Amino acid sequence: MKMVGKTVLALVFFLVLIITYSIFIGTVDLRSHFFPLLQSQLNDNIPCRTQSPLRVYMYDLPRRFNVGMINPRSSDETPVIARTLPPWPANSGLKLQHSVEYWMMASLLYEGDGENETREAVRVSDPDSADVFFVPFFSSLSFDTHGHTMTDPDTEFDRQLQVDILKFLRQSNYWQRSSGRDHVIPMHHPNAFRFLREQVNASILIVADFGRYSKIMSNLSKDVVAPYAHVMDSFVDDDPPDPYESRTTLLFFQGRTVRKDEGKVRAKLAKILVGYEDVHYEQSFATGESIKASSQGMRSSKFCLHPAGDTPSSCRLFDAIVSHCVPVIVSDKIELPYEDEIDYTQFSIFFSVKEALVPGYMVTYLRQIPKERWLEMWRQLKKISHHYEFQYPPKKEDAVNMLWRQVRRKLPMAKLAVHRSRRLKVPDWWR
Repeated sequence: MKMVGKTVLALVFFLVLIITYSIFIGTVDLRSHFFPLLQSQLNDNIPCRTQSPLRVYMYDLPRRFNVGMINPRSSDETPVIARTLPPWPANSGLKLQHSVEYWMMASLLYEGDGENETREAVRVSDPDSADVFFVPFFSSLSFDTHGHTMTDPDTEFDRQLQVDILKFLRQSNYWQRSSGRDHVIPMHHPNAFRFLREQVNASILIVADFGRYSKIMSNLSKDVVAPYAHVMDSFVDDDPPDPYESRTTLLFFQGRTVRKDEGKVRAKLAKILVGYEDVHYEQSFATGESIKASSQGMRSSKFCLHPAGDTPSSCRLFDAIVSHCVPVIVSDKIELPYEDEIDYTQFSIFFSVKEALVPGYMVTYLRQIPKERWLEMWRQLKKISHHYEFQYPPKKEDAVNMLWRQVRRKLPMAKLAVHRSRRLKVPDWWR
């Protein structure tokens, strides 16, 4: 009996040792099953910056390339400074969603109180000391202002601005030195810089997704995916006694259901999701009233549906994040901001288009998610939502500071490309 007892104890000890190894050291992912809260804590933290701020040289451009489009009545063409920076217009409507170009420029103009520890990038006046060069051309606002219909005669203004900025850059010794590879150009709207974008394809582009670009034009290895600026107000007092029960709608969507390309899934989802009492799926166009209604709908829903639009991404995802409504993403080709730092599976649900179009599958899946799991995702949304706030003055680890951190991480590849190009006799032979 003593031998049997010793054998049992040895086996128990061995099993405990194996399980402990697997959970905390091994490659088998048992942590997410047995210790979901621990797993969340391990992945939650955004690394603190230990390096000095990124040194950015921003070109002084005439105002017609940037803030002149915000205040077209002004004839002042002198480059903008912090004191003359106009605020982003409160009544800009959907133009706000692609305004990353404004916030990046504003962050470099901000003089602040000299405390650089909260800033990921600072402007330098000496281009020879710069790590990277920023081109403050508001290409998205130019399209929205001059070329939105794409057939209007005003489109010529958009095209001419692109011609002029390209001419300006090609005359710069610093552009010539790297062929633009260490230059940052915001191009967030899918139609931004549409006439001449291929001629700046070596630069670090700030994009919403890669839906309208070839892989040679724009890709994840050299470019930065930026969030949309949310058009709905952030939910700052989201502290009900029972968050789960206070959100009575299971799944919410309100927006345009007739879209192109991958966005055709929206019309199909409209047919599949009809008839559920706790599902709100409504065709709607963006107006002041509909945006308010959507905001209220998101705040009273457990899950918010994000199907692909004309391109893989849309502002809806970021409206859901700041509304603390768990995003349900149906977009096979979507790319997400800061994904090397943030694990979206901690606060989002993903379905392939094929899965989402199986009748009943998505709703059944969402209903089976336990309350405690939903609460974990809700808490995580509250914890990370500040990373999606564009604001002036900028704040620590807000959207614009997160983007500058992403730019820093693209520089090694940019430098590699510059050095290779100087010695290659047959450029890019490996493509």
